[in-house]
Amino acid sequence: MDINETIKSQLEENPIILYMKGSPQAPQCGFSAKTVQAVMACGERFAFVNILDNQELREALKVYSSWPTYPQLYINGELVGGCDIVLEMSESGELAKLVKEAAKQAEA
Repeated sequence: MDINETIKSQLEENPIILYMKGSPQAPQCGFSAKTVQAVMACGERFAFVNILDNQELREALKVYSSWPTYPQLYINGELVGGCDIVLEMSESGELAKLVKEAAKQAEA
């Protein structure tokens, strides 16, 4: 499977997925830490990929998403954004609404 197929597969299999530096329990940068806190505050399960573990994925995802930085949050296969956007959405309540709706659809 080539790297773009891997990315597509991860996005299809996980309604909420965060590409980040490190893990939710041990983020490796401040932006990833803030983003994962915002997503966790929504109270739903989500997948994550530590992009530091796979240099090929790390570079390919930047091209795939046309987004040059990490973290990157995807909901239902669509890029939501990085740290600043996720935090703004968290403050407005939009993030929790999106995350809960994606989790609910995944259960159906």
